Amino acid sequence: MNDKEKYLKELKSNISKQKKIVKELNSFSNYIQKSDDEKEKKIALSQINSLKQSLRKNSEEISANLKKIYFTKPLVEKQPEKIQATPKKEVQKKTSSPVKKEKLKGDLKPEILEKETIKRIKKKEKKEIVEKKKKPKWYAKTANKLFSKISFSVVNKKALQTLERDLIKANLQYTPTTYISLILFTTLISILAAILLFLFFLFFNFGVELPIITRVTESIGARFLKVFWILLVVPLGTFLMIYFYPSMEKKSIEHKINLELPFAAINMAAISGSMIDPSKIFNIIISTKEYPYLSKEFTKVINEINIYGYNFVSALRNAAFNSPSKKLSELFSGLATTINSGGDLPEFFDERSKTLLFEHKLEREKYTKAAETFMDIYISVVIAAPMILMLLLMMMKVSGLGLSFSTSTITLLMVLGVTVINIFFITFLHMKKTE
Repeated sequence: MNDKEKYLKELKSNISKQKKIVKELNSFSNYIQKSDDEKEKKIALSQINSLKQSLRKNSEEISANLKKIYFTKPLVEKQPEKIQATPKKEVQKKTSSPVKKEKLKGDLKPEILEKETIKRIKKKEKKEIVEKKKKPKWYAKTANKLFSKISFSVVNKKALQTLERDLIKANLQYTPTTYISLILFTTLISILAAILLFLFFLFFNFGVELPIITRVTESIGARFLKVFWILLVVPLGTFLMIYFYPSMEKKSIEHKINLELPFAAINMAAISGSMIDPSKIFNIIISTKEYPYLSKEFTKVINEINIYGYNFVSALRNAAFNSPSKKLSELFSGLATTINSGGDLPEFFDERSKTLLFEHKLEREKYTKAAETFMDIYISVVIAAPMILMLLLMMMKVSGLGLSFSTSTITLLMVLGVTVINIFFITFLHMKKTE
């Protein structure tokens, strides 16, 4: 195959890619006109911009290939004929006039917009890449000094394998040995704090009326039985809270990844249609900075390839094994299987994005129904119940039955009760909301 056939083949593939990109642009523009969701419109617009960039790049490749193809032989330049010497004055007459020189200089002067562009380019600062080095915190260093030997023996016995898996999936930057040392060190501090609290409550009472702190009047033995639970509950609660923290963090990250995944899958389906290297899809998603939690997982895949030297399929399988989200793990595994079997990547991403988007809509509908139920409960608890309770307290005050509170006390109780219930409902809805 000669060079001309090679360039023609490249030109043909570039034109076919350009057709696919134009087709994708047309489908996205139609989707924006039909869709009512602002979030999905924003995602579609970002994808249109990326497709325009790839279309521009493809057009440049086409023009470069066209320049390399010659269907005719270039003309041979003739040697200039010898010219007889002419007087110096005649030569000066034949050259361009001063008027033309001034006109040429005027044509080369930049316009106003060009001057503004030059100023912006000069003002634009160069971005310097700074390497960040994270030093270990003093708390972790102290914990390692005190308990590293015990932690190392526990890790070697593989007694806490679930904790190790949760640390990796939760993206906590601690080794299992360091984290176990932190658990033991924090539990030791909580034991000391529990002893101080126990000694305080052994001799003093804490009340709501002035004076707030009073001395204990009962015997030491009776008081010891009442406050002995502090020595057990505080250290045990601290240990369990730190031990289960990676698991809770993993669930939180899984929820946030599942919220970003349907829209990222739509982007990946559109990008894969341009027939680029599958690993480049992750680089493009990371560069958009629209999916912060997914970007961390995609960065792991890129690091597996660039740093550890794995191939793309092996990197996907490792990332699927260490992913906190089950849905993302299934996406990685399905992508690895599709690449191994030579399947159609655009079709794979398209079908997976439809499934994920359908599940996302179902979750939003569940949240809407739950919000309606909470609204009914809120109306009955916050509006109806305080009014009925206030009427009962006023009737009890007038009739002299049971507890009789003053009007200011009843008002204060109602205000405090409504405030506490509102805080509870707002917190609960914030925890359950879908972003």
